[in-house]
Amino acid sequence: MSQSSGSVFWGAFWMFLISILLCWLPGVGGFIAGIVGGKVAGSVGNALLAALLPAIILGLGLFFFATAMTGVIAIGVLAGLGGLMLGMVHIGGLLLGAIIGGIIA
Repeated sequence: MSQSSGSVFWGAFWMFLISILLCWLPGVGGFIAGIVGGKVAGSVGNALLAALLPAIILGLGLFFFATAMTGVIAIGVLAGLGGLMLGMVHIGGLLLGAIIGGIIA
């Protein structure tokens, strides 16, 4: 069994970019982005991490920015959790595509 080289960062980058470009295709756009990003990531484990990474980064970014802007940690927590949930709503087709892309890599 050969070890395939892949990158979680580039897999997440391609998933994010293709998801933005194909946002007008609900479900299918995320699925296509998952396949491409999973293939770039190189394995199923890396593909799953690459699919979850943008949602987690969005949630953390909103937490820090909302806390910094308001000075109230509770508002930062609410904004961060809201952003994380919005990212997770989109992730269904992306995860399925990432698994398939990781398998064919």
